[in-house]
Amino acid sequence: MKAFTGLFFYLIIPISVLFAQEKDETPFQYDSIFYEYIPAEDNYDLIKDQLSCIENEIPLNYNNSVHAFVNHFSVKSRGFIKKILTRKDFYFPVFEKYLALYNLPDELKYLSIIESGLNPRAVSSARAVGLWQFMPYTGKSFGLHQDAYIDERMDFERATEAACKYLKQLHGMFGDWELAIAAYNTGPGNVRKAMRRSGKDKFWEIYPYLHRETRAYLPQFVAVMYVMNYLEEYNFVSTDKKYYVSYDTVMLNNYVHIPTLAKYLNLCEDDILNLNTGLRYNIFPDTKIMYPLRLPSQSIAMFQENRDWIVDSASIVEKDKMVAMAGNLSSSTYGRDKVVYRVQSGDVLGKIATRYHVKVSDLRAWNNLSGDMIRVGQRLDIWLKPGAYKPKTAVASAKPTVKAPQVTTENGDKLYIVQPGDTLWEISKKFQGLTIEKIKQLNSLNTDEIKPGQKLKIG
Repeated sequence: MKAFTGLFFYLIIPISVLFAQEKDETPFQYDSIFYEYIPAEDNYDLIKDQLSCIENEIPLNYNNSVHAFVNHFSVKSRGFIKKILTRKDFYFPVFEKYLALYNLPDELKYLSIIESGLNPRAVSSARAVGLWQFMPYTGKSFGLHQDAYIDERMDFERATEAACKYLKQLHGMFGDWELAIAAYNTGPGNVRKAMRRSGKDKFWEIYPYLHRETRAYLPQFVAVMYVMNYLEEYNFVSTDKKYYVSYDTVMLNNYVHIPTLAKYLNLCEDDILNLNTGLRYNIFPDTKIMYPLRLPSQSIAMFQENRDWIVDSASIVEKDKMVAMAGNLSSSTYGRDKVVYRVQSGDVLGKIATRYHVKVSDLRAWNNLSGDMIRVGQRLDIWLKPGAYKPKTAVASAKPTVKAPQVTTENGDKLYIVQPGDTLWEISKKFQGLTIEKIKQLNSLNTDEIKPGQKLKIG
């Protein structure tokens, strides 16, 4: 998107954010923005020098595209940056914790600003959800549970860990942070396509061959990182902050009405909901397995001492109403059993829906389908009421067969052959007792970069 020009302007683009009470903005979706400060026109060399001072592991190349976005964030979208300042002290400590855990650059925390404006309940027009904007399929592939009551794409901890896994995987694929960041936006397939078309392997070399949105994505990241590190230079004053709250978890597996729970713990309802952003409503649902509920640390002792009567009291309020609502949700999975169906030749959604006594609209919702197009061999999630007839064509929803690690032996050393998409973290998980540090030590590696076909000592 081109940077706007002119001294004064208003840009009005309403955005309806699912699951959230407020309207929220992403970098190019503002309610109204007004110039408050105009930087000097000759600030290009100064910004370039300042940007070099904060460059760490991720290259921060400066050019006209980045320059335009620096002016955009520091001048034309000051309202957006001000809203970020109210949230960063709450979410950045979580991001920093998981980035350190996965040995990733700390500056990746700024990606969430571009993705969601630090709103855990943000939903894009493409139905990507959460702080890190996961699509349903990608979220599921990284272990983020989604049903009628819980959407872990909105959970600030689980989604952040999933984003770290994905970013580490992407860096393992490309060995380059600029390409990995671009791939986070557009997918690794589109980045590889641009590399093939251009014959190049650097972001700014393949830039003209990327989608328009992706061409703007990395410059936005660099620009917003710059502005967030030089707030005083642009007269930003941080007020009305959301601070990080110390919390702990309790394990539950039965319905709990959050407002009632808050009442008994002398908390505000939002105190609990802000710590459990993965809950789609103000209830904790019946779950088949124990599931964590976060509470402020100072409330844990009181909850544990009075657990039985608090849970009993909070489990009867409005339960019938909520269960009835779940039953009326067109795509609800509440209380249903999941089967997986593999599409056969000649199948259409209507035929499959009739066979399983479900609605076509439900099939679309369960499988994130925008139309009726399906392909032979495609797997469809189908949620059936308990005891419903399950045709033999259903495929059991068991875990897919995992291929055995590619291992060989040479000169008495046990070697692993690196596969496409492998990272040191993923390899370490394939072998008991193996760690990233041990792999590096055995193979005299100074970085985490590995290539498909490479042989690594693992013992």
